[in-house]
Amino acid sequence: MSGPSDDRELQLVLGELRKHDLANGFTNAIRSSIDYVLDGARTGRYDLLSKEVHPGERASVGAKLEYEVQRVFNWKKAKPLDIELAGVPVDLKSTVGDNWAIPTEAHCHLCICTQMRLKDNVHRSWLIRTHTSWLYRGKGNKDGKRGIAVDARSQWGVPLYGWTRLPINPLTLLTESQADQVFELGRGQEVRLLKLFTYLPKIVIERSVILTVCAGRQDPMRRARAIKDRAAKKGILLLVGKWVSDRAAAKKLGFTLGPGDWVAIPDESATQEMSASADSLF
Repeated sequence: MSGPSDDRELQLVLGELRKHDLANGFTNAIRSSIDYVLDGARTGRYDLLSKEVHPGERASVGAKLEYEVQRVFNWKKAKPLDIELAGVPVDLKSTVGDNWAIPTEAHCHLCICTQMRLKDNVHRSWLIRTHTSWLYRGKGNKDGKRGIAVDARSQWGVPLYGWTRLPINPLTLLTESQADQVFELGRGQEVRLLKLFTYLPKIVIERSVILTVCAGRQDPMRRARAIKDRAAKKGILLLVGKWVSDRAAAKKLGFTLGPGDWVAIPDESATQEMSASADSLF
C-alpha cells in the first residue's frame, strides 16, 4: 500500500465515521469523562490538572473515554477489539500525552486515536492502521504495548478532525483568592453561591458547577434559587433556565440557557428593564 487510500477497510470505516459530527461528539465524550473522574458533586474538585487529582486518576480519563465515545455515538461493544464499524473491528485509544500505548491484540488493526492537551483544553483524533512495522521497535512495555512512530502517523494516519476546543469549567476562571471564598467551608451555601455569581458575571454556569461548589451539601439547587432576591439587591439579575421567563430574559440579553443553566447579569439598567418585563414573558 502506498497510503491510506489503498486500505479498503480503512476507507469503509472512514465512510461510516463521516456520517457523524465527530468533533462535537468527542468533545461531549471527553467532557463527560473528565467530569466523571473529578466527581465534583462529591469531591468539590473541578480542575483535572490540580494537585488534588492523582496522576493515576488523570490517566483514567482515557479508559472512561472509551465507554463515553460508545455512548455518544451509539457504537456497540464488539470483540475482538472495542467496536465494529462497517463490519471492521476498530480499537479506541486515547492519550493525554504525545503517543498511544497500542496493545498486542490491536496490532495491525484500525484504531481511532484521540489526543488531549489538557493544559490547552484541546483535542484531536486520527484513524490509523497500527501495523507492527509502524510501531516503535522492540517488545514495548511489560504488557507488550507499543507507541506509534511519528512519521507513520503522518503518512498513514487520517485526521478525523483538527484541534478542537474543550469547554472550560467556569470555576477555573476564579482567582486563587476568589476560589478560596467560593469554597470557604465555614460559609453557608447561599453566601458562597452569591460570591460565585458575583465573581463570574455574564458566564453561563451549568448545574454541575453549582453541585461542585456545594459538594456534599443538602439541596444546593434550591439554595441557588433562593438567592435571586439577594442578588437583585446587589444589582445582579440572576437568571435560571428552569423557568421559561428567565430563559426568555436571558435570550434577550444574548445568552442561551439550558434547563439547568444559570447566568448573572450585573448591569443595573438591564436588571431593572428585564425585571419589569419578566411577568409578561410566560
